[in-house]
Amino acid sequence: MTSTDIARGCPVCFSHEAEPAFHKHELKIVRCAVCSMLYMDPVPAEFASGEYYDREAAGYYLSPAKLESDYAPVRFERELRLFRRYCPGGSVLDVGCSSGAFLYQLNQRFTGSYQIAGTDVSGAPLDYAESRGIPVIRGSFLEHDFGARQFDAITLWAVLEHLAEPKQFIEKAASILKSGGLCFVLVPNMKSLAVRLLGSRYRYIYPQHLNYFSAATLTRLCHDRFFILETRFTHFNPIVIWQDWRGAGADVSNQERGDLLRRTTAFKQNPLLKPAKALYRLTEILLGLFGLTDNVALVMRKKT
Repeated sequence: MTSTDIARGCPVCFSHEAEPAFHKHELKIVRCAVCSMLYMDPVPAEFASGEYYDREAAGYYLSPAKLESDYAPVRFERELRLFRRYCPGGSVLDVGCSSGAFLYQLNQRFTGSYQIAGTDVSGAPLDYAESRGIPVIRGSFLEHDFGARQFDAITLWAVLEHLAEPKQFIEKAASILKSGGLCFVLVPNMKSLAVRLLGSRYRYIYPQHLNYFSAATLTRLCHDRFFILETRFTHFNPIVIWQDWRGAGADVSNQERGDLLRRTTAFKQNPLLKPAKALYRLTEILLGLFGLTDNVALVMRKKT
């Protein structure tokens, strides 16, 4: 542990009783003895504060490959289907919105149905979001004073795994939702087939991810403030499994991540690959039945 590392307890139940789970390079992942949550301890200060995302990560989030993929019509298909099923209209805040791609797709596809806003700590991606017509709120979500402003729905797509204090984000989200408002959360699934096959070799066990959720620990994080309406297991990328198996846990650069996103997006948009996409979709559905997909999502309603 260095002078810039921050020790922490369990982000779900706040217990300080934990045992080592595994190491990966300099990462130390522990398992809570009370609720079995997996989390990084200690955490480098730049990740705990969000400084990393405002300084170094902007280059990745604004790379041509990343932007091209995020703004492709196929990028948020699953999230949009899930969101629309429960929220056909209203005011929406996307927490951790990055370059604003989800809100852009929502607004483009369902023009006039939503009043949108995004918030993030990373300045350059927010500049890009504004250039695409997305209203943004800059700075710390926890520290921002929303006054009397409230929302019909809040989304946290692939956000909670990055946070030193995810419980506080859930509580803040609940506090600015209207009565009966909806919250949508998606995180990597630590019970996935990829994790079961690869263990710590999996590329998404890396410094930016401070928390490693299962459906059970994610539910426990949220259940004090929300009713769980649906637990959805989603996404599956066999290319990642193959590459990480061959790479034996080697670090994957941002350029490699961007290149994979671009190839995956091209696959989804190629009409000649319809039979392969149908097989892929069937595989994803089957894995979802057993909770083995790459991500787990919750749809939740605020408790009153």
